[in-house]
Amino acid sequence: MGGKELEFVHEAFADNYIAPVGPQLNLFEKEFAEKIGAQYAVAVSSGTAALHMALRYAGIGPGDKVVCSTFTFVASVNAIRYLGGEPVFIDSEPYSWNMDPALLSDYLAHCKEKGNLPKAVVLVHLYGQPAELDAVTSLCTQYGVTLLEDAAESLGASYKGRSPGTFGLAGIFSFNGNKIITTSGGGMVVSDDNDLVEKVRFWATQAKEPVTHYEHCEMGYNYRMSNVLAAIGRGQLRVLDERVERKRQVFAIYKEGLEDLPGLVFMPETESCRATRWLTCLTVDPEQAGTDRDGIIKLLESENIESRPTWKPMHLQPLYRNCVVYGGRVSEKLFAQGICLPSGTSMSNTDVSRIIDLIRSCWK
Repeated sequence: MGGKELEFVHEAFADNYIAPVGPQLNLFEKEFAEKIGAQYAVAVSSGTAALHMALRYAGIGPGDKVVCSTFTFVASVNAIRYLGGEPVFIDSEPYSWNMDPALLSDYLAHCKEKGNLPKAVVLVHLYGQPAELDAVTSLCTQYGVTLLEDAAESLGASYKGRSPGTFGLAGIFSFNGNKIITTSGGGMVVSDDNDLVEKVRFWATQAKEPVTHYEHCEMGYNYRMSNVLAAIGRGQLRVLDERVERKRQVFAIYKEGLEDLPGLVFMPETESCRATRWLTCLTVDPEQAGTDRDGIIKLLESENIESRPTWKPMHLQPLYRNCVVYGGRVSEKLFAQGICLPSGTSMSNTDVSRIIDLIRSCWK
């Protein structure tokens, strides 16, 4: 916690707004939108709920094709299936690890020839690194396909000076416990379309019609963020910039201490963006290194230090292995060789140095 959270929580208690809505929620939405440069924002219970609602507003229904990055966490895709949509996976490119615009272009051109364009593209900004937004937004405009941005992992990043999540019809963010700022659980939909945000707000509060009795004409959800959690979010938002700086410092220490090792390559940062380095990620080529990703994970675990493989591509997941995928080799290699190192902002430089020494011991 950054220090201001408890002050805002005390305000929520003093105001007696413990129920889902209240002044802290309204202020969190306003301050968040201002922070990232969006016109409007609505806070919900999770990033997954945010994406679900954005996809619903985009008109996704049973059988509709929705393009998504294959190299992502499963929540990016589950929200498509909630609405009966059919995910189509696009491989990563090696320069940002995000969706490959060339493969997306090939797929959209093929769909146009067949007269069966997808309804939307869900573009994931992975591990704090914005995707190639110029190329993807241009393709979506060219083919008339709705762009939604899954920026759950990339709050605080920038693409040509602008926040990811503000380029498409809507952007979604997560405040899960492992994110760069947290409300313990929660998410946000942002958009310059006020109708979208108001519709999401309506759906997220059980779609209650504005009448005295309980009247419901549309399906709704219990998706609203609570006023108390929003108070925590307001405090966290005030330390976002310093969190990003510390994440980047942690990455820089790792890089300086490890980049000389054969076969070890850090996740690149493209020239057009400033990544948050939400997680410090790298790949280990076993042929060059003489060790592998799993060996490093096991060694760290033996010292009670948690690390994780990078995301397993969605087209390799049993749940989604029957879906269409364009490409796949890049993300498969990133998964086979990729590792996410401890990256918490509360880590000391001594903590990072200890991990560096342990990793270096894996090289003979």
